[in-house]
This record gives sequence, C-alpha cells and structure tokens, in this order.
Amino acid sequence: MLKIVPDPPPELQSLEDTLMHATDYALCAEAVAQQALQMEPRSPSGLLIAAAIHEIEALRKLLESALARVQMPVDSPMQR
Repeated sequence: MLKIVPDPPPELQSLEDTLMHATDYALCAEAVAQQALQMEPRSPSGLLIAAAIHEIEALRKLLESALARVQMPVDSPMQR
C-alpha cells in the first residue's frame, strides 16, 4: 500500500548537510525541467521551462559556492 503522506525529511545536523541536500534537490529539479523541455521543445511553455532551467542552474551554482565556503578550512586566507 502506498503512503498518503511521505516521511518527513531526516534531521539535518549541520549547515553543510543542509547545503548538500539543497544542492541535490536543485540538481533533481534541473533534470526534471530539462526532461520536460525535451518532451515538448516547441510548446508555448517551452520558453518558461528554459527560463526555469536557467534559474535552477544559477541556484545550484550558488549552493555549490556556499558549500565550498562552508567546507573551507577555518584558517584559510580567504576567510580573513
């Protein structure tokens, strides 16, 4: 039997874990949007899907940048 309500997300312990999960979700959203665009490339909504892909790519890059900063050693010269 299928569950009506999904399980809640696991408790995240750190900012790094949260950023990693958010990056994974952004990657999945990007893949879904790309698949939607491939299925209907000439549909009226194609431009909106392409715009969504662009925005999701930008989001993913921001998340990856934030994750890299979180993973940087504390005594790194860039954090001074």
